[in-house]
Amino acid sequence: MTELNFSLHEKQLEILQSKARFKVVAAGRRGGKSYLSAVMLLINALKDTDEHGNDLKNKEVFYVAPTFQQAKDIMWNLLKDLGKDLIKESWENTATLQLINGRRIKLKGSDRPDTLRGVGVSFVVMDEYAFMKPEVWDLILRPTLSDVQGNALFIGTPEGKNHFYDIWIAAQEEELVQWEAFQFNSLDNPIIQNTELEEARLTMTEEAYRQEYEASFEATGAGTFKAEHIKYADEPEEEGTIYIAVDPAGYGEGTGLSKSGLNKLDEFAIAIVEVSPSGWFVHEIDAGRWGVREASLRVLRHAQNYRPAAIGIESGSLKNALMPYLEDQMRRLNVYPRIEGLTHGGKKKTERISWALQGRFQNGRITLKKGSWNKKFTDQLLDFPNPMVHDDLIDSLAYIDQIAVTVYDMGFEPEQYVPLDLEMGI
Repeated sequence: MTELNFSLHEKQLEILQSKARFKVVAAGRRGGKSYLSAVMLLINALKDTDEHGNDLKNKEVFYVAPTFQQAKDIMWNLLKDLGKDLIKESWENTATLQLINGRRIKLKGSDRPDTLRGVGVSFVVMDEYAFMKPEVWDLILRPTLSDVQGNALFIGTPEGKNHFYDIWIAAQEEELVQWEAFQFNSLDNPIIQNTELEEARLTMTEEAYRQEYEASFEATGAGTFKAEHIKYADEPEEEGTIYIAVDPAGYGEGTGLSKSGLNKLDEFAIAIVEVSPSGWFVHEIDAGRWGVREASLRVLRHAQNYRPAAIGIESGSLKNALMPYLEDQMRRLNVYPRIEGLTHGGKKKTERISWALQGRFQNGRITLKKGSWNKKFTDQLLDFPNPMVHDDLIDSLAYIDQIAVTVYDMGFEPEQYVPLDLEMGI
């Protein structure tokens, strides 16, 4: 009996066993992504029918790299070696393998899109998707999978926060039930020695090392905020006053989907911050794509839990849409926080965020409470001001600067203090 013999490490096996139709994998260098791709190509090409009962004998399996030559260099010999007992015939010039069941695996280059058209495909691997034009998937390959509800594996090492990052983030959304995102670094491959990675770390920038070996999407060169300036704590250094700032986004009734079915909408973000003379302690930033009713309820629930001195909401049409629902929820919950309108103050968003946050982070005056929201926040912070990346969480935090009032102990009773300038308060 002819068999396919292979061995996968734990992270590779998790991806193989996932039931998701579309899998998006950010992988570090030498982490085993090419080997995993070869295994999945062979497994899918050995199927005569799928779980829906579709006949696959006339459907092809594609491996697509940025160029045809890259596809051959990466995958041709690996496939022939791994599938040597399963291959009936091979064509070197077209990089095509026919397996013993009659089905074919073809290696392709995304730089030759005409070779991808006009065929039925049941499974496709898009390797180093960060270096391909996104329309190769949206307009060419995605439609070829539709008649048999075929599957796809997007895999590669990050290249900043481009369309590969977008699709990886979107694959984590709960509403996209057919998608799943994965991440594994070079150390997940047991063949790679720690000493090899440590040597690489010593000769590379931290950003480059994280991208290439840890599969981090953190773009190099953004520079406004640095990872070493981010502090974490479980509790604030001293007691302060709670403020909530809200950066509303388009509400979730619309789909906001691209051609590939991935959500591109901004997120509604609610920052809860405790302000004291020692700085800002960020308890939480609650963010998501919600309908207006759910968004209003979340704001009021946070007001119930934290008892803020004020809630600031960015002024505009989205605030106007939110307020009737907020007022209804206030009456229902018997919670009546002070609501203030927030403005851009004549500044561009990038200027306003930098003004409010950069100096505070550099001087250690912002501390984050550890929580599940940290990663999304720090990803946005460290990539700012990349126009391709969402900044909703850091924008909501920057708005705290408009409403927060820090009370300093000046060593005398409040009634002894008389402002010299009523407008400036000094």
